[in-house]
Amino acid sequence: MLNRATIDRVVAAALEEDAPWGDLTSEFLIPENAVATADLVAREAGVFSGGEVFAAAFLLTDPTVEVRLIVEDGEFFAAGAVLAVVSGPARAVLTAERIGLNFVQRMSGIATLTNLYVAEVAESGTRIADTRKTTPGLRAFERKAVRDGGGRNHRHSLSDAVMAKDNHLAVLAHKHASITEALVAAKDRLPHTVHIEVEVDRLEQIEPVLAAGIGTIMLDNFSLEDLRTGVAQVAGRATVEASGGVSLETVKAIAETGVDVISVGALTHSARALDLGLDVRIDLA
Repeated sequence: MLNRATIDRVVAAALEEDAPWGDLTSEFLIPENAVATADLVAREAGVFSGGEVFAAAFLLTDPTVEVRLIVEDGEFFAAGAVLAVVSGPARAVLTAERIGLNFVQRMSGIATLTNLYVAEVAESGTRIADTRKTTPGLRAFERKAVRDGGGRNHRHSLSDAVMAKDNHLAVLAHKHASITEALVAAKDRLPHTVHIEVEVDRLEQIEPVLAAGIGTIMLDNFSLEDLRTGVAQVAGRATVEASGGVSLETVKAIAETGVDVISVGALTHSARALDLGLDVRIDLA
């Protein structure tokens, strides 16, 4: 989902936002012939993500800048580690610095947080997935970071799969005698390749949904006891996803109920930027 064209389009827009008429500070204070070398340094440990995006900020500013990535996306690093080295015209390096850092700090923060969740459930085999609670316009970037942290992606957009939530079911209830009939009618109109997931918030909703032959059922904001009961009731007839009220403190216990997937909005909406810095050295050519 995160391809070269998307990276260039979004990073170019960020650079234009940050320096719409040029970088006045660099242009008036830094000699035109100055050359800079800069180390991307980790101020804290984490999981790296966004190397290609970081490089794009400098290359789109000036294609003569060289960016050497020392660690790969998905790789762990310690505090103090040098993650990349940038070299080239000083004005370009200083102009692109903030945008490059913003992306790599954000993406590495998401990857690092995701990895903490994945580690909590490692023994259970339960998958950790993200949600659509992403920064508008940056979903592909943030979901790449989730994958780098060892997590999985949920549907990318509303166009990818059918996911009937409580409000959808409330509207359907006015036209059909039962949830089962509403879902069967929807399946009849869909191509066989489209996956269907249904969210339920009560145990008594599970059987009517399963009766429609649904592929995934989401147990939303269930207690641990009800999650265990729900998993036993589904009995392998569908993929079981748990969502709602998930934190690092609760995720292990949720996984131990036997659910297949736990979707966590916090991976993207609550991750803090990782503390990375660019240490710049400038020489006159």
